[in-house]
Parts: sequence; C-alpha cells; structure tokens
Amino acid sequence: MLPQEIIRKKRDGQKLSDAEIREFIGGVTSKGVSEGQIAAFCMAVLMKGMAMDERVSLTSSMAKSGTVMDWSAEKLPGPILDKHSTGGIGDKVSLMLAPIVAALGGFVPMLSGRGLGHTGGTLDKMDSIPGYQSQPDVALFRKTVRNAGCAIIGATPDLAPADKIIYAIRDVTATVESLDLITASILSKKLAAGLQGLVMDVKFGTGAFMRRYEDAKALAESIVKVANGAGLPTVGLITDMNQVLGRSAGNAVEVVEAIEYLKGKDIDQRLHEVNLALTAELLVLGKLAKDIKDARVKIEAVIKNGKAAEHFAKMVAELGGPADLMEKPEKYLKKAPVIKDFMPEKNAKVAAFDARAIGIGIVELGGGRARPTDSIDASVGLTNMAQIGEDVGPGARPLATIHAKDDVSWQKMATILLRTTTMAEKITSKEELIKMRIAA
Repeated sequence: MLPQEIIRKKRDGQKLSDAEIREFIGGVTSKGVSEGQIAAFCMAVLMKGMAMDERVSLTSSMAKSGTVMDWSAEKLPGPILDKHSTGGIGDKVSLMLAPIVAALGGFVPMLSGRGLGHTGGTLDKMDSIPGYQSQPDVALFRKTVRNAGCAIIGATPDLAPADKIIYAIRDVTATVESLDLITASILSKKLAAGLQGLVMDVKFGTGAFMRRYEDAKALAESIVKVANGAGLPTVGLITDMNQVLGRSAGNAVEVVEAIEYLKGKDIDQRLHEVNLALTAELLVLGKLAKDIKDARVKIEAVIKNGKAAEHFAKMVAELGGPADLMEKPEKYLKKAPVIKDFMPEKNAKVAAFDARAIGIGIVELGGGRARPTDSIDASVGLTNMAQIGEDVGPGARPLATIHAKDDVSWQKMATILLRTTTMAEKITSKEELIKMRIAA
C-alpha cells in the first residue's frame, strides 16, 4: 500500500493492520517514506490515536527496524534485565540499580540517554568519569556485560533506527506529546536490546515531563500493556518528582552520591526507597528473588558486603575508566571552582519546590544543554539539597550547596533556588513517594 493511503486511513480514524504499520516503518528506514509523510503520519496518530494492538505493532516494527541484540551466544548464566525512567532532577537510580542487579546474578545492558530539556541524562553523568567510553563498539559492550554484569552506555545507531528518524521529526512538528508515539519510542529501544525483563519508573510532578499524575498513569499503563503485548515482561512504578531525588543534582556530583551509596555511606532515604522499589521489581521479574520482601533483603546485603560496588568498579574499568574510582572519586571527578552553601536569611520549613525550574537552573550553570551542540560542565550542580519538610536557615541547615564556575553563576543559582522554593512554618502533608504499581 502507498504511504499516503496508510496516512489517509489513520487520518480518517481507521485502524491500521500489522502489515500496514510494518510496511510504513520499513519505508522510514529505507527512505521509501518521505519526511513529510512521516510528519503527516505522526500528526494523524496524535489526533486519532491507536488501539492497543496498533501500539504493539508500531513498537515491534520500530524495534525490528535495525539490529535486535541476541545474547544467546554469550551463554550468560542469568536473565537480561533493564530499567528505564521518564526523567527527572537528581535521578541517579540507574547508577545503583545496574550493579546491584549484576551482583545478584542478572545482566544489565543499559542503553541510556543524554539530558533532555530540564532533566538530567544518565549518559552525561557517566561521561563525567575520565576515560569512560559511553559509546563503545558492540564487541566491548558485550564484553563488559559479560564480565561486569552491567554496562551503562548510549544506544548504538543500528538499534531501532526508525525511532531516531521519527523522533527528530516529532520534535519539530508538535507531535512529541502523542501517548502512542512516546510508548513506541521508549520501548522500541528496549526491545531491540534483547531484554527479558523491564521495570519502568514513570515520574509525575513539577520536575517530570508528565506533571499531572493522571498523565503519568496513562503513560505507565500504555508502556506496561504494550511491552507485555510485545513479549517483554514489564512492571511500572509511578514515582514522585516534585523535588530533587537524593541530595545532589548535576553530573559528577551525582556520580559521587551514587558511589557513596554503593559503598553504604550517606544513603538518602528517599533515593534508597525508589531504588529499592525498582530494583526489587526487576529481581522478581528475572526470578532472582522469590518476592519483593526477599528481593529487598538481597539488595541490602549486596550494598552492605560491597559486591554491588565491585560490579560498578568493574564496569567502569572495562569501559576505560579508572580502576580505583570507587576508592578515590575525588581524584578523578572534576570539582567546580566555586562551592558554597546557600543559606536562606530566615528559618522555615521547605514546603514545596518547582523542580523543573531547578533543573533549568542547573542547565544554565552549564550542567545541561540549551542546544544539542552545547558542551557540558560536569563539575557544576547542587549537593546537600534540602528536602520537603526539613528546616532550613541560619538556625538549621543550608537549602543547598551550589557548585558553580564562578561567583556570578553561583548567585544566579541561589536566586533561582530562593524564587522556586516555597517555605512555611509547618508542613501538613507530603506526596507519596511510590504512588502506584502497574503490572500486566
């Protein structure tokens, strides 16, 4: 069928067959479908929507548009598992989850992305480690997964290439918000990675792309249903992103917090709870734990005995980073020239944050990109971040420690923090951290 006929059919609200979707996506990668036709197709999908079986067909077709990794030749003695987050501020869970799962017998070929808009990117965090190859060739990727049990890298160009083409067009045609296309974009890369289990962290709140809980719930339900329909066992958790996750936000500063966490030091409880919840679901999916309670006990054990830290260290070394990063992070991770506490003038409790504004502030510090070609200053960001309900001020603690390239940048970030933080004499309630679990 001609591409324009497939577009016409969807434009008129009709259901597309699996064959029609496969043919259209095949044309995307072969260049048999023009950019204009892709744009028209995306707009038709945005306006008319897709049934669940159409979403499954679209996702599967995009996953199969390039290489689909097959791990059978590696003869790995455990399941191939992964986690994906929809993005947030200070979300460093991937850096802990991957080595913990590896320490407990799983294998995690984690394909991560760079920062997008106001949210941080896992790949940018890993790039703050000197020598670390975040874009290795396939041979080194496989070797690292086999030897270290995990590898956190960027997606290779031959994995789900249709997604890359379609996403670039969505970005400039006001079709990014389509639930059908978001679902297919996220899952096509995960299916192409050859996974046997996936846990999704779908965030809501001021620092999330889906600010409204109802929108996050709709996305989580779509992803879980489509993933399971495409043969990938998946569980989704909807988690709060109304404040920085953990005590740091940036790149090198988040790597430091993750390292300290894996060493069992300075563990922030909100961060710990999100990591525990996501990792436990993944262990149960991969049959590495009999239930959530058993999984949580095992997670605590590999943090305490140092095995999770060993797997992180092995991954870093395999991918070209320093072998003694865990022992001497301060030797390798870049520090900002200006590191000073920001103390509000009056004592009060933190009642709320505009987490998105904080994320944009970090971008303006140099910790993110305003344009795709921008370079990142890995040293800047926030540490010692206060959380909702905590007392801040001269008689208590700082709102945050700001890491900046100069005093002007430090002051600008201090102004943003003051403007975007709501203070109160007392706090009546806090948002639930894990809002909902969604399974097939």
